[in-house]
Amino acid sequence: MERLLCYLLILISFSQAFVQKDMSKTAFVFPKESANSYVSLDALSKKPLTAFTVCLHIYTDLSTTRSFSIFSYATKKDSNDILLFWSKDKGYIFGVGGPEIVFKASEIPESPTHICASWESATGLAEFWVDGKPKVRKSLQKGYTVATDASIILGQEQDSYGGSFDINQTFMGDIGDVNMWDTVLSPEQINKVYVGGTISPNVLNWQTLKYAVQGDVFIRSQLWPKSILKGNNSLQKNSTKWIHDGTNSRVTASHVNIVSGTIQDSGKYVYQNQGFCKSI
Repeated sequence: MERLLCYLLILISFSQAFVQKDMSKTAFVFPKESANSYVSLDALSKKPLTAFTVCLHIYTDLSTTRSFSIFSYATKKDSNDILLFWSKDKGYIFGVGGPEIVFKASEIPESPTHICASWESATGLAEFWVDGKPKVRKSLQKGYTVATDASIILGQEQDSYGGSFDINQTFMGDIGDVNMWDTVLSPEQINKVYVGGTISPNVLNWQTLKYAVQGDVFIRSQLWPKSILKGNNSLQKNSTKWIHDGTNSRVTASHVNIVSGTIQDSGKYVYQNQGFCKSI
């Protein structure tokens, strides 16, 4: 009887550790290296996955320094049932059920970066998108099924179910807008998510997120406002581009760059903080 009561108390304390909140316009901040700091996420759907898409924003300056975990989805079947990881020597690592593929990149720009990864069992096709731009599709784990009862963790890479963290793989920086679906999103849907749209996530939903914070992780305002120009980092001469700031402003630019959340121009036009576009 005492063992049963102890077990029930453990279950109750574990369930109470999760809180549910609309995380819109906020991010988890991981300010330092630590093997004890992470965020656990509770999935809305508990069923096995034969397809999925996961998207999130990250902001870090670690990419040329060392490798780190981006998204760790462990099950009792495999501690790396779904893994998004940055390798300093290779680029983006995408794993499903243990096997991994590489999407080459030399670095992650020191600016907020939007990442989406999708996979389907029927074909084994894996896709990886960075800031709305697709990498070349690759093959991964055709016929596989991602198991249930997931331990989903941000900030650490799980070498066993729910633990065995390595401080040298810990994430430092900001993570936000974590959404996950049990389908492969189309290119049009990926781009809608990239510019701040919603596609009704049914595995993880940032607007109704159930999470538990451990250690030195903080919730703060996002550093990637939706008013910044999404898409290409620059506009070619005499081209036009709609700015996703709610004002439907349009600019004809000689050259426009994204710099720290503000779009600046070395030539004719400037995009200011609240979306004003004017000649200078």
